[in-house]
This record gives sequence, structure tokens and C-alpha cells, in this order.
Amino acid sequence: MFLDYFALGILIFVAVTLFYAIIAIHDIPYEIAKHRNHPHQDAIHVAGWVSLFTLHAIWPFLWIWATVYRPERGWGFAEQGEVAVHPNGALVQLEERIAKLEQRLPGEKREQRAPVKTPESPVAEKMSEPHPPVEKP
Repeated sequence: MFLDYFALGILIFVAVTLFYAIIAIHDIPYEIAKHRNHPHQDAIHVAGWVSLFTLHAIWPFLWIWATVYRPERGWGFAEQGEVAVHPNGALVQLEERIAKLEQRLPGEKREQRAPVKTPESPVAEKMSEPHPPVEKP
């Protein structure tokens, strides 16, 4: 009699553990997306819950969707050496950093660069101007 109740207890424990394990597994792509500041992390989270009803048939695609994006390189489809212009003005920030570093070079004449025209700040009339080469001492 005791063994019957013990076996029933083990069976219930295993069923509850499997239930919670499946729910925990479905959230892995969302956690990856949240860690990487994915722009579609809410959609990945909802799709993870939907995948519970499809018996996790779409779950591998959610994993791929969450892992493809990285904040520092975007979706990773740009050609090697191509500069991606982000809406947050990363290119403008880099231009400003270069200008500051050029000002810190000792004993050289420097000309100020014209600001780069971006959608956020249409300051410059030309997209790029030729810059004089930097002379080395």
C-alpha cells in the first residue's frame, strides 16, 4: 500500500517537473533577446508563449531570431568594411571622436572637418569633403 502512494507521488513529481521545465525552456529565446537588447524582444516573448501551443514547433526559429541580432553589429548582413549608419547617430559620434583626437595631435596644423549630413541633423551641404592628409613628424 505504501509503495502505491510512493509511486503515485513520484509520478506526480515527474509530471509537475516536466511541466515547469517545458515552460522554462520556452523562455530561453526571450532571455537571449533581452540580454542582447533585441529590437523585437517583446514579439519573441509572445511567440515563445505561442510555441507552447504548437508543441515548440516554432521554438528553433525563435532561437535563431533571437541570436542573429547583436547591438554592435546589427543583423550582420553588411559587407565587410561597410559602415552601417544607425538611427541613433553612431556615425556622427565617431566623426566627433575623430575630430577630438585630431585636435589632440601635437604640433600639427589641422583644418576643421565639415559636419556630416545625417537625417537627424541636416547641417552640412555636402555629404563629404576631401580632407588634407595628416602629416607625420
